[in-house]
Amino acid sequence: MIPKTFHQCARAGVVLVVAACAVWGGHVALRAQVAEPNAAGVAMGHVHYVVKDVAASKAFWLALGGRALAPAGGAERIEFPDVAVYLTAGTPSGGSDGAVVNHVAFRVPSFSSVEAAGLKVARTANFPGVGATNSPDGERIELFEDAATNLTFTPDVGPAVGIAMRHQRPVGRPIAFHHIHLYLPDEAAVSAAKAWYARTFGGVMGKRALYNAVDLPGVNFNFSVGPKAVGPTKGRVLDHLAFQIRDLGAFCARLTKEGAALERPCGVDTAARGVLLTDPWGTSIELTQALARP
Repeated sequence: MIPKTFHQCARAGVVLVVAACAVWGGHVALRAQVAEPNAAGVAMGHVHYVVKDVAASKAFWLALGGRALAPAGGAERIEFPDVAVYLTAGTPSGGSDGAVVNHVAFRVPSFSSVEAAGLKVARTANFPGVGATNSPDGERIELFEDAATNLTFTPDVGPAVGIAMRHQRPVGRPIAFHHIHLYLPDEAAVSAAKAWYARTFGGVMGKRALYNAVDLPGVNFNFSVGPKAVGPTKGRVLDHLAFQIRDLGAFCARLTKEGAALERPCGVDTAARGVLLTDPWGTSIELTQALARP
């Protein structure tokens, strides 16, 4: 019998989960899901979680609508349109509540499919079509139905065109990545972060509903003042996020020239091992070489 809900998958264990929930092997599946890079050569890549129980976490993400990829570098991988979720075993220092990256968000046509998979969705009062579900490690994953009224992205200059138009129409698939929300100490930091992400990654500055935002292929970054002091992401459940870069060597050279503090700097093997940096507010970011598109 194939398990049909999150709870059935979790009880069945990782071997049955992989068999039942549609394994997609290797780079071809991931390549098909990643958005086309922008003019700066940047597209959303993955979000990396450090979790206590990899099997339970994998079952959660599969129930949410992801597809399993072959493990790589010691991490389980689950793909969604525009993003992959990486899972490694560990004991995190804390959750995203209290970190600069507070949560990530996905779009779905309606919450009914999520609930049919055995996940609970808590509706957000006064915001129709907005809710959240929680991972086994207590991470809040925000969800937006097509009926939500606060999805629209409005550029600071000119109308929404190209990839930005995805925010103005139905999601058109069972699930897709939507945004990463950073909580910052004050309005000055909000403005600075918005400018930094747009400049560094070639994003389009604007507003997502009331939030300052930067739109990139596959992800919309939202910035707001947090209700309390926050710390870096490194070591927490959501440890870091990653972008795929069309020409990582050239991109890394530009960052170095601009004085970016790179934890893993440019080198002869940059494309093979990637680059690590931390934004000025504590978000750990990995840059990887994008795979050639078919």
